[in-house]
Amino acid sequence: MNWLEIAVHVPHEGIDMVSNIFDELGAGGVVIEDPALISKYIEANIWDHYEFPPEVLNRPMPIVKAYLPEGPTLEDKLALLQERLAGLPLPSVPKVETARVAEEDWATAWMAYYKPVEIGRKLAVKPSWEAYTPPAGRIVLELDPGMAFGCGNHPTTTMCMEFLEGIIKGGEMVADVGTGTGILAITAAKLGAARVLAVDLDEVAVKVARENVQLNHVQDKVEVLHGNLLDQVNRPVDIVIANIVANVIIILAPDVLRILKPGGFFITSGIIGFRAAEVKEKLQQSGFKVLERKEDGEWVSYLSVWEG
Repeated sequence: MNWLEIAVHVPHEGIDMVSNIFDELGAGGVVIEDPALISKYIEANIWDHYEFPPEVLNRPMPIVKAYLPEGPTLEDKLALLQERLAGLPLPSVPKVETARVAEEDWATAWMAYYKPVEIGRKLAVKPSWEAYTPPAGRIVLELDPGMAFGCGNHPTTTMCMEFLEGIIKGGEMVADVGTGTGILAITAAKLGAARVLAVDLDEVAVKVARENVQLNHVQDKVEVLHGNLLDQVNRPVDIVIANIVANVIIILAPDVLRILKPGGFFITSGIIGFRAAEVKEKLQQSGFKVLERKEDGEWVSYLSVWEG
């Protein structure tokens, strides 16, 4: 099977909009080439400039790439992509470029710009194929995203990781809802949680998360389950993580109290800015006290506590 690489040139405010369109088209994951982010990590001596060609470093705006298999439905998907792009609230319709990729090249094509990233005070995410020597005190998470979304450098993920740094003291029970690649479940385990239940409705994500749990040698602490939200979680926990979307958080919030211990924490992320007030109101109506709000670009995350 051959694949079509689809590259959409888009301003920063459109990155997540385009990523969502690709997700709805069944791409299963995206690659984001953001010159500003790349330059940031080069300046911090985390990445090396020679790893990136000049056309990437000097590009005027980010590119969102996805890969779709060639087949009878491809032309319809491309037409739908163009239609959706034309309807985005952006200054102009994003430019689209395509290139055919052979099966033997596809498996590594999307890996090119996933690099080690340091997060918060203690953490670093390292793609499994990259070399990286951490500074003293950094906890390294090895990650292979496969075709599951999330490689650790998206704001919704990094904000959750920073919250976990601050609240895990050791020995906690944790539930990670919509675990994706398993990165937040693995983070909790490596920070000292005693037991983590990681749940996802997507069977591909479950497979990838289990592989990443093995890769990080935390299989004695992390159990990955296939299920919907908290349906598979029946034991009391100290922390619930929900890095999903506003609508699901609003539905989930009341059910969290069923399993959360008094004094337990609820980390919510994946909240687009204009929905943040609505989510906060629902958290408070459900009995949570919002302790902290983080913002990164258009994304918002909350750390809440149930005082019981």
